[in-house]
Amino acid sequence: MDGDSSIPVKGSIIDDETRCIHYHSDLDIIAIKFKCCNTYYPCFKCHEEKADHLSQKWKKEEWSEKAILCGACKTELSILQYLGSSYECPACGEMFNPGCKNHNHLYFDQ
Repeated sequence: MDGDSSIPVKGSIIDDETRCIHYHSDLDIIAIKFKCCNTYYPCFKCHEEKADHLSQKWKKEEWSEKAILCGACKTELSILQYLGSSYECPACGEMFNPGCKNHNHLYFDQ
């Protein structure tokens, strides 16, 4: 199931799979919708550089919200789907960077 390829992603993007100048390995294919501005960015560094406000974390009770974008198939995933995915897109099977979990505390209340 292909997602909406017209979902805008802001930041220092270097390709059409949401890789940015900060994180651009083969597995860096997600963008995160920031709660504070309802806008997708590839990473927290892109948000810090481009947004005119501080980021806010998604609260646990909001984890059913679609806030993760697979850069490969453009499917939006809920935070719960993403966190439970074993770092693989449930829609297309592409692998996500498991190292992203090191930054979960920046996006999601733990």
